[in-house]
Amino acid sequence: MIITKSLKYGLLPLLMLPGVAIAEGVDSGDTAWVLTSTALVLFMTLPGLALFYGGLVRSKNVLSVLMQCFAIACVVTILWVIYGYSLSFGEGGDWIGDTSKLFLAGVTRASSSGSLPETVFIMFQLTFAIITPALIIGGFAERMKFSAMLMFSIIWVTLVYFPICHWVWGGGWLADRGLLDFAGGTVVHITAGVAAIVAAVVLGNRSGFPETPMMPHNMTMTVTGAGMLWVGWFGFNAGSAVAANGDAGMAMLVTHVSAACGAFTWAVMEWIKYGKPSALGTVTGMVAGLGTITPASGYVGPMGALVIGVSAGVICFFATSFIKRTLKIDDSLDVFPVHGVGGILGTFLAGIFVSAGLGGAGLAEGMTMGSQVGVQLLGISATLAWTAVATYIILKVVGATIGLRVTDEQETQGLDITQHEERGYIL
Repeated sequence: MIITKSLKYGLLPLLMLPGVAIAEGVDSGDTAWVLTSTALVLFMTLPGLALFYGGLVRSKNVLSVLMQCFAIACVVTILWVIYGYSLSFGEGGDWIGDTSKLFLAGVTRASSSGSLPETVFIMFQLTFAIITPALIIGGFAERMKFSAMLMFSIIWVTLVYFPICHWVWGGGWLADRGLLDFAGGTVVHITAGVAAIVAAVVLGNRSGFPETPMMPHNMTMTVTGAGMLWVGWFGFNAGSAVAANGDAGMAMLVTHVSAACGAFTWAVMEWIKYGKPSALGTVTGMVAGLGTITPASGYVGPMGALVIGVSAGVICFFATSFIKRTLKIDDSLDVFPVHGVGGILGTFLAGIFVSAGLGGAGLAEGMTMGSQVGVQLLGISATLAWTAVATYIILKVVGATIGLRVTDEQETQGLDITQHEERGYIL
């Protein structure tokens, strides 16, 4: 009776309207879950990452970080509609998609992608394309011109994100070889981390680094943003199952376990080394745990998640100290040691903990652990190399055309007032 009434008063009138059709093979449960996941992933960038990064910079630069996150969300959306989706998920070849979906040609209400309306799949993947360049701004925070950031981001997503997305998720050469990257260890975290440290080196350190302490101006804002990232990450990882099923459930579970292990382990490392655990270290460890589990989230079990989370807390903790204190590279918000190192570690460990004997989903037919690890190392190496070289060239081109860095006087005044004629706080 309920179904009959639903058809009579709900679907049937819609079917009678001109141009309205129900996509064949679409599953309402899968669609509802991925719609929810899409909102969660966008929530990670706006406001999650914006607040997380905004609290970490000095008060004179807080609005510049928020503005950069919002601007990237806008410009990447425009590029995605024009050509990004087509280059990433068009049939194309091994290296890049084709032009068949330029301006989302042929996408209608009736278009489907697997069990989803194609519109939902497009929007879900767009949120990944948005957060990746947004992560990079942590590498050059407080010193890059807004115009340079925009130009860099536009070229970078075109030459780095879209091709690598096609390699891994769009049917490209790494997909053909069986790379395990469930939600973005290579596509998101390695690319963002490598690009961030290349940018930090090319731009040079902030004035006064490392002699002058540059403490976060608002840890309350940072912890709030971190909490939003933790919740949003369930859409990031569990949503990547693109179905409401057991894979999504396991991905959500292992994501949470790894985040908790990463946060607690980092806090313990600080406690041992410095005598006190910090809120900053705890939330940084949480992000490390989340980033590290990302590529493995659809393939490993709870025991694998425990190992991955603890490993992230230890290895990313030491990587952060090494980059800043030994190499003295001013990756302002620790993008490479957290996301880059975490993405590398998680992509590698996915090849081990996928084994059914270790509680994972099991190796693909014809694959041994050794051969799978080899594929993982190939994916890591190719992503790292392409990103590093392309990012360096893009930065040099932008620098030669409009310039990369604000002046010393502008850096002293702060980017809020010099780039946007606004202040985050009324003094």
